[in-house]
Amino acid sequence: MMNDTKIVTLLDKYSERIIGQEMNLKLLLSATLAGGHVLLEGVPGTGKTQMVRALATFLGGRFQRIQFTPDLLPSDITGSTIYNMQNNSFQTIKGPVFTNILLADEINRTPAKTQAALLEAMEEKQVTIQGETYQLPDVFFVVATQNPIEYEGTYPLPEAQQDRFLFKLLVNFPSFEEEKIVLRQVLENNWNTSTLEEVISMEEFLVLRKQIQDVTISDSVLQYVLQIVRKTRETEAIRIGASTRAGISIGKAAQAWAFLSGRDYVTPDDVKIVARPSLRHRVQLSPQVELEGATVDQVLEEIVGSIPVPR
Repeated sequence: MMNDTKIVTLLDKYSERIIGQEMNLKLLLSATLAGGHVLLEGVPGTGKTQMVRALATFLGGRFQRIQFTPDLLPSDITGSTIYNMQNNSFQTIKGPVFTNILLADEINRTPAKTQAALLEAMEEKQVTIQGETYQLPDVFFVVATQNPIEYEGTYPLPEAQQDRFLFKLLVNFPSFEEEKIVLRQVLENNWNTSTLEEVISMEEFLVLRKQIQDVTISDSVLQYVLQIVRKTRETEAIRIGASTRAGISIGKAAQAWAFLSGRDYVTPDDVKIVARPSLRHRVQLSPQVELEGATVDQVLEEIVGSIPVPR
């Protein structure tokens, strides 16, 4: 496969930069390669912005960050048309959505209308400003963050909108030793973003993305994916099961994960790894299970474990 060494280098540099998040970093890169978007959930101060900014630098892509607030308008994301008095004409000002990697910070702090403007751009890969349609870049990757512990004054994403994200990743606190390394790096001023360099260009990245489609997913593995998805609809522990889009997401994500692992075929283990991040935002637990204190991840773990692995 092309640029194996560059992929390895990128993952190595990424892990050196963002400590204690190796699995999430690889899943984030998998989502980018699969052409999907990511919902990133974690408490403030756990390095979510650094994670996304570093990826943009390593990929040589343009990076924009939008801080979502209750007064943010759809045009603040997509852009607007203004009247230029100097030449008596209207001028289109493109918004921050015209970038390669966009960090939508605290997406649940803005009303549904503004959320929908971003989600439309994610789905259609285009933006309409004053009746004129503009295409977004070939590589357009959105990472939306939300705080899991503070819900006052927020606008939770509806299930249909959460379904637009390929993954929901959970960013937890690092271990004691990992946190010590982070503190040392910052206090010794070794955390400067300008020290990061491009590893893979946007042109090379687009070639890699096309190669993902050549990763083989056998009929037995495809059936395994479908059995997992359909089981979420059949179990009493889940009130609303996963959609067909969920199965497509697992398949694409498994292909990307296999590619990053240096293989041109998908294994059941690849499916197991990407199943939870692909499903945890697409299912709703039944009230009884929630009262018992079970988590979505625990229920999904049981579902995946209950299905025979193809040989």
